[in-house]
Amino acid sequence: MSRILLLLLSSSATLLVFGLWIPIKAVVAQELLALAWAESQARQTETRPWPWADTWPVARMALPDLDRSMIVLEGTHGESLAFGPGRVTGVESRRGPVIIAGHRDTHFRQLDELEPGSRIRLQGQDGQWQNYQVEASRVVDSRREQIDTQRLSSDTLLLVTCYPFESLDAGGPLRYVVTARRQIPAPVNRLEQIDTVAGL
Repeated sequence: MSRILLLLLSSSATLLVFGLWIPIKAVVAQELLALAWAESQARQTETRPWPWADTWPVARMALPDLDRSMIVLEGTHGESLAFGPGRVTGVESRRGPVIIAGHRDTHFRQLDELEPGSRIRLQGQDGQWQNYQVEASRVVDSRREQIDTQRLSSDTLLLVTCYPFESLDAGGPLRYVVTARRQIPAPVNRLEQIDTVAGL
């Protein structure tokens, strides 16, 4: 009886440690990535967050409606996604959509809380922010449907994660995809600018 109890306790402790390790690693990594992001902006270079890293920060993404902000890494291989969401390589934002993928149990765990009209902000290495607004979200079966980047404009931002969010089965075929559109700032009337400067 005591051996069974000991086995249950050790199994529970192992699950607790591994269950907490992934979210803790994701949070700590974001702190180191924020430092690398600040340095990459200051020096205008690709700054790796630690010497052996095979990725680097390429953007800062803010989800104001969820009160979340995170550093986006280059690439979406398994190691980089453990530390932060990744920009899909091979897609240039000037010619096609921006696609960012992340794990459903860490950085993108609240993705299903974004609704049409929700705001997303993306800061590039030049420090400029681009504003996006969520248009829709849907579940895609990757066995039957691929994202056709040729049909999407450069004003499109896609956030992609695995689905369902609460599933214990990693690597299933379903993906949760949020589609957002870049908001072009409305042109400011010259008279309005003069009135604002004059304090009128």
